[in-house]
Amino acid sequence: MIRIGLVGLGGMGTVHYSNYQHIEGAQVVAATGTTEKDRENGEKWGIPIYETVSWMLEKEEVDVVDVCTPTFLHKEHVMAALDQGKYVICEKPLALGAADAKEMLDRAKKQGVHIYVGQVLRFFREYQVLAQVIESGEYGNVLDAHFVRLSARPRWNQGGWLFEKEKSGQLPFDLHIHDLDFIISVFGKPKDFNFTACGNPGKSFHEHYRFDYDFGDFHVCAEAAWYNAEYPWTAEYRVYFQRAVMENRRGKVVAYVFDEEPRVFDTKEKIQIPTGINVPPTGVYLEELGHFVECIKNKKPSEKITEEQLLAVMEILTRIIS
Repeated sequence: MIRIGLVGLGGMGTVHYSNYQHIEGAQVVAATGTTEKDRENGEKWGIPIYETVSWMLEKEEVDVVDVCTPTFLHKEHVMAALDQGKYVICEKPLALGAADAKEMLDRAKKQGVHIYVGQVLRFFREYQVLAQVIESGEYGNVLDAHFVRLSARPRWNQGGWLFEKEKSGQLPFDLHIHDLDFIISVFGKPKDFNFTACGNPGKSFHEHYRFDYDFGDFHVCAEAAWYNAEYPWTAEYRVYFQRAVMENRRGKVVAYVFDEEPRVFDTKEKIQIPTGINVPPTGVYLEELGHFVECIKNKKPSEKITEEQLLAVMEILTRIIS
């Protein structure tokens, strides 16, 4: 049995707790939290609630610490777990800079444990089928690609920390990180990149970014936005291969080839678990956490989300916000 200590019982902490109930051989045995809502959740779930990671680890037998706190607390909580020789699952982003991320990963190596980072886009079927097509080469080489991740400015954020660069890394670290992580996972680290950004005067953050990643033989464009408008959530892509265009639009993935009927990919999830937050029921968190639990059981790093990829993402994002 993998015994889990959950750090943070907000939206993502609740998502993780709900999904662990469907993973054989995994059990949440304790959590940390400081609010009345945290204590209510602890009572409802029948687990003890502690104020700090150190206190939880002192009182409870825990194999892995799952960090679901706001971004600016990740390093503190991850390091507290590593200091006790615990495996760590951490929501993205692992840290707010490449130097901190490397320090955390190096500490894990020294302690003989691993860190698993929740880059959940890798587990979405829409992106898994694209990764499979790119790897297979069935439509030839990629000539161009475009990824978008756009939304209205988040208004659910409590305390405004999401808009402070020192606490969240703002839009690049919170939103664009998903597409950049996927881009690097299928294409490797770009040779170079550039970007533009814009936003309303007087704001402490940019509201829209446009990125161009240079891979030598082709370019990948990406957009990310927190619009000052009631814009619908949009996460899509269009990839141009030598012999096809593959597109994800409104969750429907289709490949278009001359003289053939459009190929519609099966992206339906077999299991859908309610999230309890503003995300529809989905099985992606179950697949992600199930993968991490298997890695922990076998005491091995994730072969899907590697240290090299994590650091490449961190290095680029650090340069973007510097």
